[in-house]
Amino acid sequence: MTIGRSGFTKLKNMSEIRHYLRTSDTPVFFVGATAFNLLGLDRWVRGFSYISYYDSWDGTHPRVFSPTERPYVEFESGEDINNWLLRNHEVRAYIERRTPQGQRPQIVMVFFNEETERICDELDYDLIMPSNALRERLDSKIVTTQIADSVGVPSVPNVLTRVADWDELVKVTNKEKLGQDLVIQTAYGDSGKTTYFVTSEAEFAAVADEVVGEEIKVMKRINNRPIAIEAVQTRHGTIVGPCMTELTGHTDLTPYRGGWAGNEMFPTVLDDESRHAAVQLVRKLGDRLGKEGYRGFFEVDVLLDTDTGDVYLGELNPRVSGASAITNVTAGAYADVPLFAFHLLEYSGIDFEVDIDEINRRWEELASEDEWSHMVIKHTADTVEHIDAAPLTGRYVIDHFGNLNYSHGDLDWHLLSNEGEAYFMRIYREGDYRWKGADLGILVTKAQLETSHGGLTLHAKYLIDAIRGMYSVSSVDGEAPVLKPAPAKGK
Repeated sequence: MTIGRSGFTKLKNMSEIRHYLRTSDTPVFFVGATAFNLLGLDRWVRGFSYISYYDSWDGTHPRVFSPTERPYVEFESGEDINNWLLRNHEVRAYIERRTPQGQRPQIVMVFFNEETERICDELDYDLIMPSNALRERLDSKIVTTQIADSVGVPSVPNVLTRVADWDELVKVTNKEKLGQDLVIQTAYGDSGKTTYFVTSEAEFAAVADEVVGEEIKVMKRINNRPIAIEAVQTRHGTIVGPCMTELTGHTDLTPYRGGWAGNEMFPTVLDDESRHAAVQLVRKLGDRLGKEGYRGFFEVDVLLDTDTGDVYLGELNPRVSGASAITNVTAGAYADVPLFAFHLLEYSGIDFEVDIDEINRRWEELASEDEWSHMVIKHTADTVEHIDAAPLTGRYVIDHFGNLNYSHGDLDWHLLSNEGEAYFMRIYREGDYRWKGADLGILVTKAQLETSHGGLTLHAKYLIDAIRGMYSVSSVDGEAPVLKPAPAKGK
């Protein structure tokens, strides 16, 4: 088998991999509520484009397609959005137009289910992701912990159990010497919404309906810094991306306690010893996932105990995540290829060689020299309002008076060069509604957003206020429509 115009039969080095990605005419479509997670990957991959429900560019991005007919649908999940898109006649026509004769279009998603797999089979689309059944099993925090334990990947001191009441919880945690300052997680949950902090019987009673009788993970509460790390499990082993902090639970950004609201990476996010320990943890877990049959992209939340310096497994997200937006613009990405490119190679059917140890060693060093941040700006008030005007997607700059001003439209954030610039990708536009928990948009910058003590910087708070100030809204008279946040970023 030869590859593209080059005539290669096997990709033997990074140069040949880059050449293949830039010349292959295999069509790859990222399908989602927005194009956020993998935006900019089209800079490296010739056949890569985006199909999104929300068009942040109003039709001006040459690689982003959104159907023009979008009747109101009360979506329950990101899976529902993606299945609706795949069934849409405009989307199917677009995919057909961009697919060369004799080829199968490749589909990439954050969220999908068995119905998605059936749709792709019927349409002869190649869903180049691990199976839904495997992802669903690995997505359980209980299963993740058990798999990690099997290969010596440490978790925060915990117990996997079921309890009927507070007394039974106390009995179990006392036996395991976890104390009564606890973190309780159910097997499945999104962005902190099913993570509960419990220190007393009264606090347990407030969440009892969610945890009683369920299989739960009960952890000792530690002082920690959450670190997000993405990786790709390939046939040659696990390639690990950069380490990032997570912005979680900031009331300026999200109404959900413990809810994810962004990521940032900077040279001192971890010291060299902790960074190495975190990378090795992810490699070890990724290699174990490979034995479960998992191939491709995944994200791991790692917890750094700020009192002891120990590094623990937090949870596994067997999918593309919100952190991907930064992972794919780092120094490592520009030195070689974006991390997600290795996912595409793994599903390409093409033989390739990579030195896993060399790549991980070099990327670990490069990760200490880069700086990127982004934050998801939600509507945090308990109100429903009609959006009359919204800020445009594009590049914003801070002028000499300190004001944030729109500079010009742009396709992505890859050309940001200093902390006086920012890129805002609008999600909800004029004519839409905003409600508690709705993602208004995502702001990317080179500036650090979180202080050393864990709060948002003054600069971050100014950017949030400035973007929110660009929205013009009116109150909804009468009975407000029932609205639910659409998962726009996939954490």
